[in-house]
Amino acid sequence: MAKGQNIRYHLLALAVVAVWGVTFVSTKVLIGAGMHPVAIFFIRFVLAYAGIWLYILLSGGDRRLWYGWKDELVFLILGATGGSLYFLTENTALAYTQACNVAFLVSSAPLFTALFTLLYRRFGRGRFADSLEDIRIGWPLVGGTVLALGGMALVVFDGARLQVSARGDLLAIGAALCWAAYSLFMAEMTREHGTVTATRKVFFYGLLTILPFMGGYGDSFSAAILTQTAVCGNILFLGLVASLVCFIAWNYVMEKLGNVTSTNYVYLNPVFTLLTATAILGERMPLWAAVGSAAILAGVMWAGSSHRA
Repeated sequence: MAKGQNIRYHLLALAVVAVWGVTFVSTKVLIGAGMHPVAIFFIRFVLAYAGIWLYILLSGGDRRLWYGWKDELVFLILGATGGSLYFLTENTALAYTQACNVAFLVSSAPLFTALFTLLYRRFGRGRFADSLEDIRIGWPLVGGTVLALGGMALVVFDGARLQVSARGDLLAIGAALCWAAYSLFMAEMTREHGTVTATRKVFFYGLLTILPFMGGYGDSFSAAILTQTAVCGNILFLGLVASLVCFIAWNYVMEKLGNVTSTNYVYLNPVFTLLTATAILGERMPLWAAVGSAAILAGVMWAGSSHRA
């Protein structure tokens, strides 16, 4: 890969992560306006799914609906781990704890991605195992893992905060685990089916797998909520920019840079979230949470240096 092209992919990854860092605050605003986390995800992905189909119809792209049982099963897993389950845990976490806390804990996704990749390459077989980046066991991975896990413990079990906040923090870690699982398979599916097609299938199965959780949230779709200027603006931002544009861009980046190299950019999420949350929500981090968050970032960056692209 040419050096100029490589830099372009890294800059694209940085731009996507910057947008995603703001989404934590945007979702928090919607929750504060009375929308349920499940409803936020549903509307967000409906907009993205409609948008990607419009693009396909106008560009003459691949319109097939079925790609065989094996690939459809993989897309189903991707739709759940990168769609419904990821956003269900992340959005629900934002209802219980600060946007900054969620962003820092979700930023542990690169660490889990490296660990999952190491295990899958070691024990797995076939096209997905062969397509993953090579991860080396050494002090960076071990030390970074221990440091990041210690930081997560400080954030989650800070005795100065209520248990309800710890619930939100644990849900955020669950979101990080979902994204790590998504990162194992998405790059290969993008290479095989193309970025737009693979992303379209993720949107479809994300919507399909969220349906069992949709009951009882009719108030979130009321005109009183949806007609608010702040709600409309944030929903359009989440659906068309953060989902439609950024998912296509991110899946393209994973194909070009690899699942671990690209996911390492997630550790920058909290930087953009912290700036936005401070300016818009007025959030402030307690001392132990700040120390723990710094440990998470340092551990993830240290562990990330263990891989070989």
